[in-house]
Parts: sequence; structure tokens; C-alpha cells
Amino acid sequence: MFQAGDRVRIVSCADDPRAVGRTGRIVDEVPPGPLTRGRWTVRGIGLLIGPVLCRTSELRLV
Repeated sequence: MFQAGDRVRIVSCADDPRAVGRTGRIVDEVPPGPLTRGRWTVRGIGLLIGPVLCRTSELRLV
């Protein structure tokens, strides 16, 4: 389980494939629910890549 501010590496991302291999930070203060379909919000990935939604299996702690 992740917490807000955790630094993560994106190993795959159905939302935006350009984010794969990059690192970012978890934004969500609470575990993801039905609104995001169980996906975490990750931001700070890159200058031209906005926040993305990734499943737990697509992320690794750095």
C-alpha cells in the first residue's frame, strides 16, 4: 500500500505509456476507490507528462 508523498517507479501504465520507466510521487491521501477505478494518482513524472493513474501492480517504491 502506498501513502501520499511516496516516491514510486512506474513499471507499466495503461493510462499513459510515456510514463513507463519514470519516477513520480503518489498524490492520494487515501487508498484509491471507485472514482479512479482502484488506481493511484502519480505526478511529477516529467515536464510534458501530467498526472497519471496507475494500478498498484504498475508501481514500485523507490
